[in-house]
Amino acid sequence: MTVRRSDGAAALAGVAAGVVTLGVGSLVAVLTGPSTDPLVAVGAAFVDATPGWLKDFAASTFGTADKVVLGIGELVVLAGLAALAGVLAHRRWAWGATVVVALGAVVGLAAMGRPDAGVLAPLPAVAGAAAGLLALRALLRRLPDDEPVDARATATRAAPDTTAVAGAPAPGQRSAPDSPFPTVPPPGTQGSGRGSSRRGFLVGVGTATAAGLVAVVVGRALSGTRRGVQAARDALRLPAPARSAAPVPADVQVDVAGVAPWQTPAGEFYRIDTALVVPQVDPATWVLRVHGLVEQEVELTWAELIASDLVEAWVTLACVSNPVGGDLIGNQRWLGLPIREVLARARPTADADMVLSRSVDGFTASTPLEVLTDDRDALLAIAMDGEPLPPEHGFPVRMVVPGLYGYVSATKWVVDLEVTRFDAATAYWTDRGWSERGPVKTQSRIEVPRPSARVDAGDVVVAGTAWAQHRGIVRVQVRVDDGEWQDAELAGDGGVDSWRQWRWTWPAEPGEHQLFVRAFDPDGPQTGAQQGEIPDGATGYDTVRVTVG
Repeated sequence: MTVRRSDGAAALAGVAAGVVTLGVGSLVAVLTGPSTDPLVAVGAAFVDATPGWLKDFAASTFGTADKVVLGIGELVVLAGLAALAGVLAHRRWAWGATVVVALGAVVGLAAMGRPDAGVLAPLPAVAGAAAGLLALRALLRRLPDDEPVDARATATRAAPDTTAVAGAPAPGQRSAPDSPFPTVPPPGTQGSGRGSSRRGFLVGVGTATAAGLVAVVVGRALSGTRRGVQAARDALRLPAPARSAAPVPADVQVDVAGVAPWQTPAGEFYRIDTALVVPQVDPATWVLRVHGLVEQEVELTWAELIASDLVEAWVTLACVSNPVGGDLIGNQRWLGLPIREVLARARPTADADMVLSRSVDGFTASTPLEVLTDDRDALLAIAMDGEPLPPEHGFPVRMVVPGLYGYVSATKWVVDLEVTRFDAATAYWTDRGWSERGPVKTQSRIEVPRPSARVDAGDVVVAGTAWAQHRGIVRVQVRVDDGEWQDAELAGDGGVDSWRQWRWTWPAEPGEHQLFVRAFDPDGPQTGAQQGEIPDGATGYDTVRVTVG
């Protein structure tokens, strides 16, 4: 197969045109909404189409960096497709243009498929594709002249034959139109004396790339909705709670360096969700609709919510994708309205057994009705740690439900509660193979010493955290190698809905050792049976290998 020296340059032109495409699409998305941005629309469609096992792998492997990894992967794929479009367009313009148009159509359809899509949702994709075609055509006009390169041509150059052959192109001329891979540049370009400067081509590529990148940055910065929502959050003054959180014992935090804080700082709280762009919801326009199997539909406005009797509660939230010993878990002080009070106004019918909560971006979660109507502090939360919710954690309103994994309870940016039945409706993750009910499993982890640590012989402190939300931790034990289980010392109890810390002093002897931990709730010890995160949470003992010197 013939390979042209300029194919590499054409690929570079394709990538530069791709950046222009994204930049123009980002600028137009300022008018049509952030979910219509080409990168966001394609990424969101990919997330929705990804099978559960792959999402679980991403969450457990990359944790809160899963969206960054997805973004990098998306850019790599798009860069490859843009490079291909450039090469094909260099060989035959119609080929490359077809690739660009097809990609624009895919992006447009992805944007139209978003829950908040309007009639103008495809506009960023259309405008971006048009700009990309113009940029690609202009850059291909500037391609430096070159010759085809293949094995026969290389051999010919190695042993030149000066014998003229009738009908053969003279040295330096291009192949005839009927060559196997004809170059069909845009009319009036190569061979006309234009576009023969390599420096001019590189300047054009650099200019197009820079312009596209600037457009992306400007488009993201011009989001007036984001600025308005941030201003509304900054101006918000939280009402005093009608019931404050229970006092926390002074000894809830073990005095061991390296153990996670009992209260997770808001800035370090884990974030796992399906939103590639954080939804921007103005509290002034926020409304929660409660409907379905109810005697009275209810609409709750923001003004009504903050005027209600709000309560504070310490609640530990955990992600179902948290592996044994993982860190996709955190404990915080939340402020909100008990969900049972809103449901009481709606009066669910006797046959209802589930509440399908819906986010403004279309995410859904299925929560057992009895969990939202019993005496636990299941909240429509508006604040954490005494401050309004950060946008990435659900501002202005999210759900916080003790005792359940987040995928069936912790809906962020919540705007809809449909009272229904498990046999009549399904949710985002249950459609992807996860269990319809997700009670948190009793678990524990070793935080000190760290895996593969080297410690001195003698007394070594082993410490960590255990959790069994809405049941409480009553005991923790540690085992060394195949020895007997030893009781650890428990820290103060911050409540049955919060995790609990522990410590144990180990008389360590030289050698390689493996430490195990297990926790007890009121019903007994956690299971040591190993199970992955799918379909309803991981189980097994957390273990750490250490070397004692």
